[in-house]
Amino acid sequence: NNFTMSKKRGLSLEEKRKKLLELFYEKKEFFQLKELERIAPKEKGITSMSVKEVLQSLVDDNLVDSDKIGTSIYYWAFPSKAVMARKNQIDKLNSEVEDGIKKIKESVKILAQCKCGKEESEERSQLIESYESINLRHKEFETELSKYDECNPKILEEIKNHCSEI
Repeated sequence: NNFTMSKKRGLSLEEKRKKLLELFYEKKEFFQLKELERIAPKEKGITSMSVKEVLQSLVDDNLVDSDKIGTSIYYWAFPSKAVMARKNQIDKLNSEVEDGIKKIKESVKILAQCKCGKEESEERSQLIESYESINLRHKEFETELSKYDECNPKILEEIKNHCSEI
């Protein structure tokens, strides 16, 4: 039954990265790109076309070291390097968490200070309601007043000046 057989799917970038790192850790030696493009497909199932991209992503993340000697570039990675890289990443993230906690505590403190003197009370509610009512009336008056702009001496003078320029 051909329909029930699953097609072999390709490896994700993360799977390729993991497998290429495994290759370095197992071999414990250095390689040139051409060697990796030859070895990786056989031993780890990574297509030779994607080895360069995967390798570059590992170099960018400091999981694989590289050095140019003459015209050749050599790549290597050791398990101890990965442990140190992960430890550094954990330290960095812990530091970011601590900074975040400090900022939250500062924000809570500022919020408490802002709330001070603004506790809910009957008088406060009445004052807020009164303020909103007065504000609404003010807007209504502004709207009403704008209807009479055409009688405003300043605006009439501007219109007169504009007409005389034409």
